Amino acid sequence: MTQATTKFHSLSSRIIWRFCLFTLFISAIYALISLSLMYNLEDSFIERGVKQEADYLSQSYATTGNWPAPRNARMQLAFSVDELPTDIRALVIEEPRRKEFFGNHGLHYHLYRFKDHPNTFLVAEVSEQLLVRPIRGGIIQFLVGSGVIVTVIACLIAWLIGRRTARPLSQLASLVDGVALDTLPRNFANDFPKNEVGILANALDHTLERIASAMERERSFTRDVSHELRTPLAVIKNAVEVAQLNASKAENQPLQRIYQAAEQMEKTVQTLLVLAREEYSVLNAQQIDLLPILERAILDNHLLLENKAIEVEIDDSCKVQVLAEPNVLKVILDNIIGNAFKYTLEGQVMISFADQVLLLSDTGPGIQANISATVTDRGVKGEQSTGLGFGLSIVKRLCEHQGWQLEVRSTSGTEVRLRFNS
Repeated sequence: MTQATTKFHSLSSRIIWRFCLFTLFISAIYALISLSLMYNLEDSFIERGVKQEADYLSQSYATTGNWPAPRNARMQLAFSVDELPTDIRALVIEEPRRKEFFGNHGLHYHLYRFKDHPNTFLVAEVSEQLLVRPIRGGIIQFLVGSGVIVTVIACLIAWLIGRRTARPLSQLASLVDGVALDTLPRNFANDFPKNEVGILANALDHTLERIASAMERERSFTRDVSHELRTPLAVIKNAVEVAQLNASKAENQPLQRIYQAAEQMEKTVQTLLVLAREEYSVLNAQQIDLLPILERAILDNHLLLENKAIEVEIDDSCKVQVLAEPNVLKVILDNIIGNAFKYTLEGQVMISFADQVLLLSDTGPGIQANISATVTDRGVKGEQSTGLGFGLSIVKRLCEHQGWQLEVRSTSGTEVRLRFNS
């Protein structure tokens, strides 16, 4: 049965990309902090110079009663807002607590307000003292370039770490992926590091050990029970055949029922053996003629048609070859054809083939609506069934094992579709 493929993401790739994005984010934060620090240092040096000049002017005024001229030619005293440079005057009025102003033509001002003289200002034009702003573009290029280099180095380190981290997981996945049930790996946990991967490997090791043991117990039980049942079934059939030789017509009917039940049980035993044996795998499939196996299955189930007005029709389209393991296909056809013969009281059983699909339809009563969706599940059977509800379940398991698609529909009768691999 075809299954939708699931797309998986590489754990190593995720580690690398997340580490790289994290490094890029940290580099960007570091660049912003570095640029802000340079601006703050520049402003601190300028403000310290302005403060020293303001302290000198205040001390001179306190001593002489007159404001001296600033010692720095780029500083000037303003004794009212109107004496401030025109390009920053409006901003000083709007933002009285602001210290730094940008003027026209690239001029840059720092303003100091004297606490004891509210209307007196020391204005310092500091454009020539600016160190960071003139080379801001170069600084940004340097920070971006260094951030890229650091990110590349971090990605390389992350790639090495990611590969080393994900390698044990990849090895563990390869070890348990796609292994056959008879070759389940065992005792591999010690080959992995003693960390979370080792814990997972140890858990898988124990789980696979339990699965292997359970599968072996199931195979042994099925094989032993099947072999034990074949002998008494053979005895029953032989005894019935002998009894039928000397039986009257009235006695022959119950003997025939016993014989049919023994044959049905024999087919069930054969199916169990098919499920238990390892040699019936998809690897042993070959191109075989479909029609002879269909005819053999019909002949083996012909007793189910006695005293019934049923016409069995095999279309010429069945003269084809299919890719299958002969014994598995025979067991599947025995179950499907046997059900059609058993539950169809009159009418037709038609078999055809097209586009790798074997179609078997009958004119029987069909499947009850309440079980039509689950009729291939284990233990599900209709009111007319005399079995245990395992036949179609076993057929479904065999089809899944071979990669075939089984579909059971019910309208006026029952329609079974079996799609083979191309």
